Amino acid sequence: MEMILQPLAGSCCVSKQPFADGDRVVSYLVRGAAPEIGRYDVLSSRTAAFHPEGAIVCRWVQVYKPRGEDENPGRTLKLTAESLFLTLMDPLTEPTEENTRLLQFLALLLERKKLLRPRGLSPDREQQRYEHAKTKQIFEVPAGDLTPHFFVAIQEQLSVLVGPPKAPAPPLQPAASP
Repeated sequence: MEMILQPLAGSCCVSKQPFADGDRVVSYLVRGAAPEIGRYDVLSSRTAAFHPEGAIVCRWVQVYKPRGEDENPGRTLKLTAESLFLTLMDPLTEPTEENTRLLQFLALLLERKKLLRPRGLSPDREQQRYEHAKTKQIFEVPAGDLTPHFFVAIQEQLSVLVGPPKAPAPPLQPAASP
């Protein structure tokens, strides 16, 4: 799963006010009418006025830091399952039901790709612990039941993120005999 997204904006998409060093910025991934995913960055004080056209896939909060002079503001970012997981696991990201469900699914996906290694449950048995293969950092993802309801909900969320599943091809009909 890869997408190309724009980097953090320099100003709020609602108020057009430039971000200042230390501002809390809420970033949203939104799937609009087009199949592309859009990123919208909003000052946390302006989120009530943010009404995107499309479905919000996920959101996270970060503290704004201006780009250094050596950074290229026009570069695009590749959003992979791994980078989305790391972004949503940031301590400043406020947990939501949608983000938690997405984190649980991404952890399973990254475990299968051997990018995360399971390290068991936390002492309170409320969190599943994973070690990131590259950084050796330990992440705790809320433990959840992988019920049919979970998979229906995550399928709906993923269809917003990557598009609806393709319809199966109709079965081939045998040729009619003359």
